[in-house]
Order: sequence, then C-alpha cells, then structure tokens
Amino acid sequence: MANAAEHSGANGHAGVIGGTSRLGAARLLLWALAGVLAVRQATVVLRVPPGEWLSDFHMPGSPGGLPAALYDTGQFNGTPFAGLVLKPLVGFAAPPLEVGWTCVTLLFVAAIGLVAARSLPDPVPRRTALLAAPVLVALMMVSLPVREASSPGQTAVLPVLLVLLAVFRVPGERPSGFLIGLAAALQPALLLFAPMLWLTGRRPTARAAAVTFAGATALSFAALPRDSWTYWVEHLAGTGLGGAPDSLSNQSVHGALLRLGLTGPGEILLYVALAAGIAWFALSRAARYARDGQLLLAVAITGCAAVAVSPTGWRHQLLWVLLAVAGKVGKRAADRPVWPVAVVLAMTLPSDVLLPNLAALAPVRDNVPLLAALAAACVVPFLKRSSPYWREPVPTAYGRPAAARWSRVPLLPFWRRVLSRPNLLLELLLIRVGYSLYSHIRAAAPTSRSVAEANGSQIHGIEQALGIDIERAVNHAVVKMPWLEGFFNFYYTSFHFVVPLTILAALYWRRPGDYRWARASLGLATVLALIGFWLYPLAPPRLMPDLGFIDTVHGVQDLAHPQYGAMTAISNQYAAMPSLHFGWSLWCGIVIVTLAPKAWQKLLGALHPLITVCAIVATANHWVLDAVGGAVVVSAGFGLVYVLSGPRRLSVTLPGQRRGGVAGEAEPEPELVRVAGRGR
Repeated sequence: MANAAEHSGANGHAGVIGGTSRLGAARLLLWALAGVLAVRQATVVLRVPPGEWLSDFHMPGSPGGLPAALYDTGQFNGTPFAGLVLKPLVGFAAPPLEVGWTCVTLLFVAAIGLVAARSLPDPVPRRTALLAAPVLVALMMVSLPVREASSPGQTAVLPVLLVLLAVFRVPGERPSGFLIGLAAALQPALLLFAPMLWLTGRRPTARAAAVTFAGATALSFAALPRDSWTYWVEHLAGTGLGGAPDSLSNQSVHGALLRLGLTGPGEILLYVALAAGIAWFALSRAARYARDGQLLLAVAITGCAAVAVSPTGWRHQLLWVLLAVAGKVGKRAADRPVWPVAVVLAMTLPSDVLLPNLAALAPVRDNVPLLAALAAACVVPFLKRSSPYWREPVPTAYGRPAAARWSRVPLLPFWRRVLSRPNLLLELLLIRVGYSLYSHIRAAAPTSRSVAEANGSQIHGIEQALGIDIERAVNHAVVKMPWLEGFFNFYYTSFHFVVPLTILAALYWRRPGDYRWARASLGLATVLALIGFWLYPLAPPRLMPDLGFIDTVHGVQDLAHPQYGAMTAISNQYAAMPSLHFGWSLWCGIVIVTLAPKAWQKLLGALHPLITVCAIVATANHWVLDAVGGAVVVSAGFGLVYVLSGPRRLSVTLPGQRRGGVAGEAEPEPELVRVAGRGR
C-alpha cells in the first residue's frame, strides 16, 4: 500500500509539473502572438508617410491641420482639454512623433490587458490566471477599437487605462478620483463612473473625480475659450465634430437614432429619455456586480453605458466591451463560450461579415458595436458569484470513443464528440461567420482568365481522353426542351443552399449528436474546396470560348467583356474545381441515406445529388470532373471527421461517473440515452 501511495503521489506530482510546463509554454506562445499582432498593427500605422501622418493629426501648426483653432474645420473630435494636452506634441518632428505615438498607444493596450487580467474576481483558476493577460492583449490588438485608436490624435485607449488604474491599482481615494477625473476630461461620458463609485460606497473617490473633471474643464476654458465654447455649447459636447453625427463611426444611441431617420426636437427628447434609462439601469447593474465582488465587470458595464449614452460614441472608444468578457453567462458549460465569442466577433470583424447585406438587417448591421455595448450594459444576465453554477456549470455529455472499424485506419481523437444540442446563438454566429469568410476567400482566389481557360482546356482534354466529355451534348439537348431547361435552371439556382440548411436545422432539432458529426464533415469539405479554388482556377464550360456552350442560367455571354449576371459581384466565377454545387448535394445525400428512417426519404436523398450533377452539366456551369472533385473533398471531409473524432456511433460518457465498474465511464441518464439513440 505504501508503495502504491508513493507511486500515486509521484505520478500526481509529475502531472502537476507537466501541466504547469504546458501552461507555461502556452503562455509564452500567446505572448509571442500578442507581440506579433502588436508589430503588425504598428507596421500598418507606420506605413503612412510621416508628412501625411502628421497632417492627419488635425492640430494647429501641423501640416494640413487646423489653421488657428481646434474645431475650425471640424476634423478634431477630442475635448478642448485633450487639445490642450496634445498641442505641445505638434512641435516634434514627424517621424519621431509617429513612432512614439504608435508605440505608446500599443504599450497602453498591453497595460490594460495586464491590469484587467489581474483584476478578475476570485477564485481565479490557475490556467485563467496564466493565460488571461496574453489572450486579452492579443484580442485587443486585432479589435476595431485599437485599430482605429492608433490613428493620430485619438486618445481613447488612455482613458480606459486611467480608469482601470484608478479602480484597481492606485491606493487612496483622492489619487483614484484624480485619475478618473482626467479620464472624463478626455472623454466626458466617463464621468458616469462618478455615480458608479458613489453607489458602491467610494464617495470620496467620486467627489475627487467630479472636482478634477470640473478643474480640467475650467482650465481648458481659460486657455482655449473659443474652442471650449465651440465644443461644449455650439456642438453640445462635441456632436458633429470629427465626422457627421449620423455616420457609422458614431456608435451611440444618438447616432443610431439619426441613422434611423429621426431628427429635430423629437429625436433629441427620445435620445435623452433613452440615455437616462440606459444610464440608470446600467449603473444599478454595475453597483450590484461590484457588491458581488465582480468589480471588473462593473467597470466594463459602466464604460459600455458611457459610450452608448454619449452624444458621440466613436468606435475607437468601445474597448470596454472586450472587458465585459469577464462576466460569466449560462448554467451549462456548453453555453459559457457564447458571450465571449459574440463579443470577440462583434469587436473584431466588419459588420457585413456578421450579417448579410440585406436592407431589412441594415439597422442591426449598422449598429453592431453599439448593440454589443448595450447588451453588456443592460441585457446580458451575468451570473453572480453566489450562483451554484458560478464555479461548477452543468457538465457536457461526451461520446465514449469506439475502436476503429478498419484496422488500417488509425484513429487520432483530436476532439471529443459532444452529444448534447449546441447553443443555437453560437451555432448561428459561427455558421454565418464561416460562410462569410468562405465567400471572401473564394472571391479572393486567383481569377486570371488566361490561366482559368488554359485549365479548362486541360480538363476538357482529359475528359476527351477518358470518353466522358458529355457536357456539350447534354447542354444542347436540354436547350431544345424548354421545360427541362427551366427545371434544371430552377434546381441549380434554388436548392444549393436550401437543402443543406434544412438538413442542418432538422439534425440540430432532432439529432444533436449527429448534427455535430454532419456539420464538421461539411465544414472540412468546404475548407478543402477552398484550397482547390486557390490552386486551380478553372473556367466552367459556359465561359470557354469557341466550344459552343450555352449559358442557360445567365443567358448569352460576351466573352470579350464577360458579364456573368447578378452573382459576379459576390462570387468568383473561376472557383469551379471542385464543384461544391455537387459536393454539398452529395453531402446531403449521404447524410439523408445514413440517417433517414424511411425508405422513401433515403430515395429522395439519393436522387438529390443525381439531379444536381445533371443540372450543373446541363446548364454548362461545371465539367464532369468538377463533380468528381466535389465527391473527393466530401469523402475527405467525412474521412477526417472519422479519423479525428472516431465513428459516428458512440457511447455516452459523463465526467466523474462510472459504468460497469470501470472508472471514467459513465452510467448514461435516460434522456441522454434517448438523445444518443436517435443518431443510430
């Protein structure tokens, strides 16, 4: 027994050491990534010629800047106090100022990440404590606020750092209030932190912040009376300075109302009422979370509300939203990533990547950062530390890996198969972003006409050698039968997206375990197809001159000046090998034949790829070998899922339980058995 205990202790110690070393290596890699992203951001800024960079500073005395006053041309959008602080910098030479400004801005971002990571509420898991800072710094480096805050004359990063230092690092009430007052002097909406501090019992700090803000504003009035009058009175706290108040850069409630077409006194009254309601509700939430020990979350909520209720809340001021990932949302472990992923996507990607370019979605698409800030401030139900799910959320059910069916195919379990239904919002976000990235990458693939036509001639020659060059005969035969031509045109344009999305929706609702299996195989097949688009641009038959094909979908084409119809603006017409039109239909057929319980359903599933391959050939949109390429990538997608996660049919495993007397295997609950059984 002693030997066994000793052996167990040694193994446990070795496990701790191994885990620590892995965390240390991961931390170094993440810091290296953050450094690379910082260098990339600095490179983007420093590529601007020094003279042009300094002209963008928009300060009196700088080339192209304001001739006499800060706001004569309306380009400078900072407060008079910010102008008073920045004025002396104009005297420096352009290259040193450009380099110094960029480096200091990125150092401030790194400092924000360090302070925020060390301010997480206790208890902090060891992995989180080690990795939080580099992860947050890396995310901020690629975020829209930091990318825009690196522009000349922008001071949005400094107020965030001042507030964090005041709340978490500076001892004493008055010094903390002094820093928050300075932050408010640079960004007036941050004076909202004064009532937040008052509600949380730090009243001397709140008073010091208000006094400092008033003193800095009075100083700027004394030094720059004309500019102060312009900013505070004529432009109502800077509204309309630095850009039109209804521009997309103004991510405040006021800007959103203006973009909706509201103007005049009615809009102002509505804005004031909404701003007051948002501020009151957000401050109440912030005070509750502060009393709960989640002070970083309280600070993030207040910052988000401050930008939202400001007359002009620029995108480079929305760094607070990223800090709101400190809050935990959801009772299930599977739901925990939803809020962080949504925040990261909203603050790093353009809005047209997150939402399709539809007129009905314009009010949402144009205000994604604002909606993220409002969600953090007023909507998202962050858990309290007293919640039983704070430290131990409901665990996720996993499938127990099974042995390989073929001895020559080794399994390399890269991920564990989850049996429960995934979070719908997270799925929709990832599917939308994944498809948008796919569309952008496909559109960016090589589009050389000469190369694509040469590859088309090569494919045609191979088909002639194999005796399968049937495209022209089928195309002309279908054209002679209008009803068949119309059927294939309709099938080609209508079912490519509808059928896969319908299958995914049905699997999500009825068979969640099989949904993940099917979704992963489709995603991997699509990624492999993108590689083909890049490596082998191919002209489809309809775009091959002198071969006599008829484009039944888009009509007669002028190949000297090809206009490929409405899809030209969003689709690369030479991304034809492999054919995802056929590949996705084959995926649909395999999934339906594998999972459908009835024979007629399996028959329909088998007919879909057969009709699709006829449609792509009859409409002259693909070669026969394109369909072969689609079949190859789909087969590879299913094969990779098999190798990386094991067979589709898996047993149920719940962490920390036993089944059949073997440690680590779970006794499945009745509901889990029923859910898992649906996929068999």
